[in-house]
Amino acid sequence: MGTRIIGTGSCLPKTVVTNDDLAKIMDTSDEWISSRTGIRERHLAKEETTTSMSVEAARRAIENVGVTAQEIDLIIVGTVSADHVTPACACEVQAEIGAYRAVAFDINAACSGFMFALNIANAYLQTGAYRTALIIGAETLSKIMDWSDRSTCVLFGDGAGAAVVRADEREGLLAFDQGTDGVKGRVLACQNRSNNNPLVKTPTELQYVHMDGQEVYRFAVTQVPASLQKTIEAAGLAVGDIDYFALHQANLRILQAVAKRLKVPEDRFPISLDHCGNISAASVPILLDEMNRKGLLKPGMKIALSGFGGGLTWASAVFQW
Repeated sequence: MGTRIIGTGSCLPKTVVTNDDLAKIMDTSDEWISSRTGIRERHLAKEETTTSMSVEAARRAIENVGVTAQEIDLIIVGTVSADHVTPACACEVQAEIGAYRAVAFDINAACSGFMFALNIANAYLQTGAYRTALIIGAETLSKIMDWSDRSTCVLFGDGAGAAVVRADEREGLLAFDQGTDGVKGRVLACQNRSNNNPLVKTPTELQYVHMDGQEVYRFAVTQVPASLQKTIEAAGLAVGDIDYFALHQANLRILQAVAKRLKVPEDRFPISLDHCGNISAASVPILLDEMNRKGLLKPGMKIALSGFGGGLTWASAVFQW
């Protein structure tokens, strides 16, 4: 029994913020941002929320494949920016789309969130416990950014991506690899609420994402190609057999470095970061949906996916479309 991705969907906020727009409120420029990251614009939420974008992406994924919400057995949302501590974003999605049969929960694996959710769904499907799953990566990162920190805030955007995954007799997911290096986890972090009770009084203070960009870069350009190579070999394939590499959209320089290490032409690494920025758990499914709707994905193609980021975490998969 295989696990196949059978439908995709995505949702981006209506408001587009360009590098020139950011240059009006901070000491930066389009040249400074684009030359270092490849990012020229991003979508930032105004009325949209993590839940509303998740719901829209889910509806589009369901419509893309032609299933009904009642056929969904499992909903997993990867996010670090849910609207509530509880209920989980996945529970809110379940209610909004009417997937009343589904078990729903969130996971937090930062930029690897969608990929971790995909592997969890695969495990459930392979046991026979469920048949059809809805996997979502969704973020409203703009609410946890320090917009006075130009080295970090210019990288990120908001959005959601979704995929419908189903147990199938045909081959789909061919191999998977994932891992964690918690020792280095603090190089990309965001502090949660501090303890505040009758025994401990802590001033309420908003906390924002902080990142050691150089350390994250070193992690990504070594761990990601190693993980991809391992996964491709586990699938019984060679790097040259992979038609596309759909990677987490963190930074163009990272994608270029990974391509160089794998000795793969850069045109096999589609990008969305130029117009989306880094959307953490949402970036892989948004890119996959763009590729799907552009007609880039043909039956039988071999696609490599990889997510990497906070935790530090990483996850790679090879699947046949």
